[in-house]
Amino acid sequence: MSTTHDDDSSDLAANREVVRYAPLNTESPIAALATPITATAHSYIRSNFETPQLDSNAHRIVLAGAIRGRGFLSMEDLAQLPQRTVVSTMECAGNDRTGIRPLPVGEPWKGGAISTTRWTGVSLNHALEAFEVNGKSVEVLAIGADSGTPMDATESVAFARAIPMHVARSADTLLALRMNDEPLPARHGGPVRLVVPGWYGMASVKWISQIELLSGEYGGYFQRQRYVYENQDGIRPVTRIRVKSLIAGPGDGSFVRAGDVSVWGWAWSGEGEISSVEVSASGDGPWYAASLMSPESSHAWRRWEASVPLRVPGRHVLRSRARDSSGAIQPDSPFWNRLGYGNNAVAHVTVNVER
Repeated sequence: MSTTHDDDSSDLAANREVVRYAPLNTESPIAALATPITATAHSYIRSNFETPQLDSNAHRIVLAGAIRGRGFLSMEDLAQLPQRTVVSTMECAGNDRTGIRPLPVGEPWKGGAISTTRWTGVSLNHALEAFEVNGKSVEVLAIGADSGTPMDATESVAFARAIPMHVARSADTLLALRMNDEPLPARHGGPVRLVVPGWYGMASVKWISQIELLSGEYGGYFQRQRYVYENQDGIRPVTRIRVKSLIAGPGDGSFVRAGDVSVWGWAWSGEGEISSVEVSASGDGPWYAASLMSPESSHAWRRWEASVPLRVPGRHVLRSRARDSSGAIQPDSPFWNRLGYGNNAVAHVTVNVER
């Protein structure tokens, strides 16, 4: 059996910050997020269940639901279809969960459950064109080969999420076969995973085993009980990435010389283009406008840089907030929900200014 390619696992902790070993969940170290494309060895890993052992030659995706035609796609089929490359920033919906109070349930993610990747594969829409699709289909359900019994469930479930048909039809929604120009590693969903730019990572289902076209809304476990915003206002599924920024330099707890300090980082959003980033060194402003660099793609984070006057020796808190073209702006405090998803509050790091 030919198994999927994987990155060097000799020392996971050397490349990533391990959140949980079984199933494997790791963060990208902030220091590893210095480049527009995150190295595969440093990219964050999110697993709900153990990694399935798949034969990369014999694996195939079953097509079900409102279609006509042959009911599966082999890896050979996908390799022969036109290939498309998309650079996309992917963020775990639970990223920065530890910054929410009271602390929600779930994996204790800090701020490193994010990375930007060059994905190569077949447009999902292109793959579906080989089949006659019922025009009444409203959602596309992606089912992974991974499964297990969640703590609050009584039976085994497969990881599965649905996306609206118009999102599935986007040319940049991929059945990805390669990651950063190499075969897709097993830990990242190999031999084939879904990539849905602009949506939190749960939509980019790994180890795709089945795709089903639905005539109504999906109501499975990971659509109605997990990866949902749940608070006093009700329950609704997590979808697109909220506008957000991070400060990559200077690092948290670092020492800087008094004067004009160069601050830089990344900003991203699944709702629109990043239109501005501001940086402050106090709780009440002033806010200094940052310069924006060109992103690798419309789905990738955008680098920003600002010069902030820090002339008083001592401890200072640098904060950054981003705004996107939809008008959304990072809030001062996190949006509380029971499962701790979608924390996009203003980013901050502490620096020590020396004389």
